[in-house]
Amino acid sequence: MNNIVLFEPEIPGNTGNIMRTCVATNTKLHLIKPLGFSLDDKYLKRSSTNYMDKLDYEVYENFEDFKSKNKGTYYYFTRYGKKPHTSFDYSNKDENIYLIFGKESTGIPKSILKEDLDRCMRIPMTDNVRALNLSNCAAIVIYEVLRQQDYRDLLMTEPHKGENFIEED
Repeated sequence: MNNIVLFEPEIPGNTGNIMRTCVATNTKLHLIKPLGFSLDDKYLKRSSTNYMDKLDYEVYENFEDFKSKNKGTYYYFTRYGKKPHTSFDYSNKDENIYLIFGKESTGIPKSILKEDLDRCMRIPMTDNVRALNLSNCAAIVIYEVLRQQDYRDLLMTEPHKGENFIEED
């Protein structure tokens, strides 16, 4: 199972966008407190629109609480990582994969990152920006995981207007 983990997220719009991505990709979302917003926040609802009822998510008191309840392979995303996100093999569909992202202002604490330096990575970018937007990062990485898994259980055609919509007159 694929999982996105947000360590102490601060911006409701980012989390809302990630919620929508999780619903679109059959990915479970894990939120580690403290959260910088309420889960019924109007900004959160606007970002995730009408998908909250389809979201598989869980909230944890702290990182230790999260770790005690979730076994699998942890991947940490940090601007200090030295490996690109594409350098890992995520192809095992039976593996519990956890993609862990830090809070927008300070990221994941060093004390957590030091536990698993081999799985600390960054999305390559120029030196003109400090970091990409959190929700963009989550989307980039989960789709790399899904690409390697041949987009498991995702639709390859548009389900509402029909498979041949663009061919029709």
